[in-house]
Amino acid sequence: MEAENVNILLVDDEPDILEFLSYNLKKEGYNVFCASNGKDALQIARKIRPHLFILDIMMPQPDGYEICREIRKDDQLKNSVVAFLSAKSEEVSQLEGFEVGADDFISKPVKPKVFLFRVQALLRRQRSEMQPITKVYFADLMIDKESYTITRSGITIELSKKEFELLILLTSRPGKVFTREEIFLKVWGPQVIVGERTIDVHIRKIREKIGLENIKTIKGVGYYFS
Repeated sequence: MEAENVNILLVDDEPDILEFLSYNLKKEGYNVFCASNGKDALQIARKIRPHLFILDIMMPQPDGYEICREIRKDDQLKNSVVAFLSAKSEEVSQLEGFEVGADDFISKPVKPKVFLFRVQALLRRQRSEMQPITKVYFADLMIDKESYTITRSGITIELSKKEFELLILLTSRPGKVFTREEIFLKVWGPQVIVGERTIDVHIRKIREKIGLENIKTIKGVGYYFS
């Protein structure tokens, strides 16, 4: 699985830790999401379906152990990889972490190279067991890449093939600005010549059909999904 297709959720109540780990993961091409408490973490997780959780243990309630328990009880999240991140290195803490369902235990302070190696190893370990993710969720919007179908609040929405492929591209990396050149290349391909307004027309149709305000325009540059 390519890094750009992997969602990682970092959960820690220390902003410096979140910034440091997020920076190093994003450099490797991962899609990184952050939360500073357990409640927000679970809300985000149910929207993005992380492949990997990296959880601090010592947080205000719910703490890392409780978040892990909730993950393992949730049918949509239970197959995600969970690694605990904590300054607590005593054996009893690690044992408790594994008992609630953790896959690994990473102690602070974190060294970037070691941290990235552990992340890569965790993802490799599960890669053979993971089924390709064909369904992507954003709040009440569900995109099924395999059947080329989209539903919003349970209602099926019909998109053309290119509209669908354009939406898939934008939602593949929320927050990333895709230039017009990138979009032409990845959706239409280098051999196809289309008019300058083609992307704009397709974006307008997607917005009209789905009622999305998430697709943002950067004038003179391109589009991104917020």
